Amino acid sequence: MLKNYINIFIYRLKHNKLFSFLNILGLSIGIAGLIFALLYWNDEQNYNAWNPEKDKVYQVLVQVTDMPAWSDCALFLKPALDKDPNIESTLYADYWYQKDKIIYKGKKEFVDKIINVEQNFFSFFPFEIIQGDAISAIKDDSSIAISDITAKRIFGNENPIGKQIKCFDQLFSVRAVYHIPGNSSIAPNVIINKMKEITTSGLMNPFILKLLLKVKDPSKIDLTRQKLERLYNHDFITRLAKEAGFTPEVMAKKVGHFTVILEPLSKARLHSVTDGYPETRGNYQFLMIMMGLSLLILILSIVNYINLATANAVKRAKEVGVRKISGASKSDIIIQFLFETIFTTSFSILLALVIVELVLPYYNNFLNKNIILLASQFYIQLVVIFIITVLAAGLLPAIYISNFKTFKVLKGNFERSKNGIWLRNGMLILQFAIAAFFIIGSNIVYQQIKYLQNKDLGFKGDQVISVSLNFPSIEHQSENAEQIIHNKYSIIKQQLYKIKGVQQVSTGLISFDGSDNSISAVLYNDELFKEKVINLDYGMFEMLNIKFIKGRDFDKKIASDTVNSVIINETAAKLMNLKSPIGKELVIREQKLKIIGVVRDFNLMSPEVKVPPIAFHHIKTFDMAHNIDKVYIKLKGDNLENTIANIEKLWSKVDTEYPFKYDFVDKQYARTYETYSKQKSLFSLLNIVVILIALFGLFALASYSIQRRMKEIAIRKTLGAETNVLLKELSKQYVFYCIIGFLIALFPVHFLLNKWLENFAFRIDISIIPFVLGFFILLILTLIIVLSRAYTATKTDILKYLKYE
Repeated sequence: MLKNYINIFIYRLKHNKLFSFLNILGLSIGIAGLIFALLYWNDEQNYNAWNPEKDKVYQVLVQVTDMPAWSDCALFLKPALDKDPNIESTLYADYWYQKDKIIYKGKKEFVDKIINVEQNFFSFFPFEIIQGDAISAIKDDSSIAISDITAKRIFGNENPIGKQIKCFDQLFSVRAVYHIPGNSSIAPNVIINKMKEITTSGLMNPFILKLLLKVKDPSKIDLTRQKLERLYNHDFITRLAKEAGFTPEVMAKKVGHFTVILEPLSKARLHSVTDGYPETRGNYQFLMIMMGLSLLILILSIVNYINLATANAVKRAKEVGVRKISGASKSDIIIQFLFETIFTTSFSILLALVIVELVLPYYNNFLNKNIILLASQFYIQLVVIFIITVLAAGLLPAIYISNFKTFKVLKGNFERSKNGIWLRNGMLILQFAIAAFFIIGSNIVYQQIKYLQNKDLGFKGDQVISVSLNFPSIEHQSENAEQIIHNKYSIIKQQLYKIKGVQQVSTGLISFDGSDNSISAVLYNDELFKEKVINLDYGMFEMLNIKFIKGRDFDKKIASDTVNSVIINETAAKLMNLKSPIGKELVIREQKLKIIGVVRDFNLMSPEVKVPPIAFHHIKTFDMAHNIDKVYIKLKGDNLENTIANIEKLWSKVDTEYPFKYDFVDKQYARTYETYSKQKSLFSLLNIVVILIALFGLFALASYSIQRRMKEIAIRKTLGAETNVLLKELSKQYVFYCIIGFLIALFPVHFLLNKWLENFAFRIDISIIPFVLGFFILLILTLIIVLSRAYTATKTDILKYLKYE
């Protein structure tokens, strides 16, 4: 029996090459799309899955009224946490990833992802210890633990344990080498413990360190959260009020309400309210879009298969009739056709795996990941895909074919039957609906990304580069660090101006990549406002072409501009309700500053958020020069490469320890919406795939449908019907189905794309144009396929179909 099934399958494959090719190709594309989505899904869902403590480890996040949540917490929480019976241990960490050079026997290696944490880090993240032990790994400020990858880079095949290396201008002894067994929210290359000095400093700042808790009973975590919230909203506010001379009620109104969020590590990757961990959050929405679109494509492929199978069944009607007369039951027929679907699906999965293997490097580059196919979880999912595809694609056609009436099909009049037409038409309409969804959706996504790319950002950074600048640690530690570093920066600035092609030079503690979401307290008329405060050097506004709407820029000729002057943006002026802001006084860091100018709003954050209120002061006002870590240089338009090469030569002398690194400011900002640009690329690619699959199905279905009507066409031609009349008759049903499919797609595409656009503070309004354009593209493609097949049919020799009449 099995051999018979195989022989029949091979025979059908040889005699229906086009049908078989379209079926296998369509299913393989759909399955490949789902495999790609599953690989991404598995990679994201597996974050921290290896960690046995993931359900007991919580990160403390703090949110103040109308502000985003922060992952920085206060030291004054520790005494209360130590007394909490549900807290097993606490872990404070300095701001996450740092970078520095590691020196061993004169060899330098530049290493990133260095973390400074307390001694018990490995009880929260129990990485696999390859050499050494977790207890003494970072027992004091002279101990260091390194990853196996870093150990290989620095020591090669040497045993690292006990070896001394220099990092942050200090000697450390390597106490442990660890391996990170899977995706982790914290994946450091180097771990040090220099926390004692910070944790015993008595600092009262409410946002200073990262804080993780390990709890005994996760069900009682809310009691801990309430205690911490009280410490902020009662104890901290009361102390602030006392220092400022206000009542606690007035101070609470000025500062706002503190909300404490205790977020489990198990949910940190995909469901966090902020980027609390150094490996940041995954994009859950993008993940769901990937899964949703890939499932739609697989459904489209299965619908395509069902359509082709039921249409092709006409040719197999007599075969089924003969088999039934020979004694085959309905179940035998169903099993045979399911068996054929199993073969087709098997070939499709093999082809899909080949496609995935070939495209995977580009996919990894697209997602900035290192996904591989080898995973037991993936193969289980592949088996499930296989079973679902076989049942979904094979069962309906098999049942449909097994229901053929034996005598009817053997008499040869089955082709006039309406059986199965409703199913094929319904499936065809669904294909049109899915295709319309993708065509319209990709157009809207394209328009939004184009809007962001062309939007006036309020600054021009296309010829401005940001160059990383590192000063030796010894200069930061000297008594006159502020003056030494500022003087050195001034010398570098003068040297840069000597380079041909350099137009302007400035600096500032400002970032255009959306990474800085810090907020500071600004007082005006004893009312507290939460604003971003940025330090700048002279000429920064002019360099970036940021316009002043009132007042003036910082001026070298006016000494007070480095002492008590401040510039605000439009949003800050509106927030503080300043109609005539020039000359008004603000209090920042307990120092009075006079407003000398108001600049137009410009974008620093991602397009997901509105322009925040910002106050700008000179970098010397609060002695912030020691924090200079980059220099901004505006280049002339001609010979950019040569100018940058000359800057690199200068940098090899002024920043001898680190490699030259630069980036264009406009490209930095473009990366803030890089995820959405990827979504646009994904939607466009899938749009092409969907249209191709839909056209495969339409081509085959139109071919079969027209083939069934060839005798009718021959008779009509004999009676004098013109070609254009025949073309209209043959194509009108497909135009009708195209319209119905388009109408079905309207609501879901409008609803879902509107939800997607809600991510943006700056967005387009959905107009009628994408819908009209989508309809015409769908209609034109439909007519091209159908009319080409119909025209071929009208030119066929009519005697071929009438010679037996």
